[in-house]
Amino acid sequence: MFVGVLGPLYISLEGVSGHVELAPKPRTALAVLMANAGVVVPASSLVREVWGDDPPVSGLRNIQTYVLQSRKVLARFTGKPARAVAGELLMTRPGGYVFSDACAQFDYDHYGHLVAEGRDAIRRGDPERGVPLLDRALRLWRGPAFVDVVTGCILEAQRRKWEESKLAVIETLSSAKIEMGQHYEAAADLTACVFEHPLHEGLHYQYMRALSMAGDRAHALDVFSQLRLNLVAELGIEPSDVMRELQYSILNS
Repeated sequence: MFVGVLGPLYISLEGVSGHVELAPKPRTALAVLMANAGVVVPASSLVREVWGDDPPVSGLRNIQTYVLQSRKVLARFTGKPARAVAGELLMTRPGGYVFSDACAQFDYDHYGHLVAEGRDAIRRGDPERGVPLLDRALRLWRGPAFVDVVTGCILEAQRRKWEESKLAVIETLSSAKIEMGQHYEAAADLTACVFEHPLHEGLHYQYMRALSMAGDRAHALDVFSQLRLNLVAELGIEPSDVMRELQYSILNS
């Protein structure tokens, strides 16, 4: 079984795949368990994730119902009886529940392995191997993490962690492509990213480099000007010295 959370909740098994059909609250509980596979999640943590600081008196009982509903969904995907799912895949443990990391593969694990291998190859001076690995890692994303889940503090923290990791990978990948002379491809990769993240200096830095090395210095300088306007308007700060040095080098190239 392959489980995905980097986008809508997703399950695939032997060629049969689909999105998880659950109501919002049980979907949230299942997402927490999927994102923490192999770890016992206390029932109290699930209650807090679903209802925040104002849970109902029946919160723990409701969580039991949500786990039962999740097992029924997993049973439909796997073709196993609910009893087998409860014993092998989504198990009850003292104080909580655990989603098995032995019976399923997870997109975030695959993503992490590809990123580690890709970065290691680039550090060792082998971008020809590292760039395709990072490209494959980014293709695992099917949208924002947990895009169809109502997130609480646990999932929101995990979502932000993975999203920040994704941006860092895009930055590393773009830098490697620039070093390989793939300036146009790097610029194309970054166009949407800098629009979606108007305050992210690292992405803007690589975008300016790619544009400048592709011969579009005017556009690169416009990117700096827009970044400065955004930083001053939103945060009241000026671009970093690194960004200003890049602007200066482009002006004087």
